[in-house]
This record gives sequence, C-alpha cells and structure tokens, in this order.
Amino acid sequence: MEIVAVICHTMLALSALLYVARVAFGPSLADRVIALDCLLITGVVAIGVEATRTRSGTYLDVLLVVALVAFIGTTAVARFIERQSQP
Repeated sequence: MEIVAVICHTMLALSALLYVARVAFGPSLADRVIALDCLLITGVVAIGVEATRTRSGTYLDVLLVVALVAFIGTTAVARFIERQSQP
C-alpha cells in the first residue's frame, strides 16, 4: 500500500505543478479559475489518499471542508465572471 500511495502522491504533485503553471500563465480569468479549481480538487484527492494510507478518519473532516470551500469559491467566481461579461 505504501508504494501505491507514493506513486499517487507523486502523480498528484506533478499535476499540481502543472495547474500552478496554468494559474500563473493562463490566458484568461476563466482558465485561471478552472486551473485553481482543479488544483483544489487535486488537494482533496491527496488528502483522500493520505487518509486511506493511514487508515484514519480524522482527515475526512478536512477533506469535506476543503471540498466545500473549493465549490463555494468556484461558484462565486463563476457568478462574478458571468456578471462581468453582461452589458
């Protein structure tokens, strides 16, 4: 199980680096918001992998809070972008 967790964390770290690059150099605000949302989802998955590796339920509360914050933040920014584009 340890080897699988290390492989998962390595792949998640690589994808997080790519998302950070997209947030930094994204051509539009919508691209940056989507990349940030994907980065938060990657963090949620990493927390889930760690909870599975340690077989501890204490991480699940953190996982739920991060997922809710990511959803609310993405929804708020999407509404902002929608209102900004309307005449």
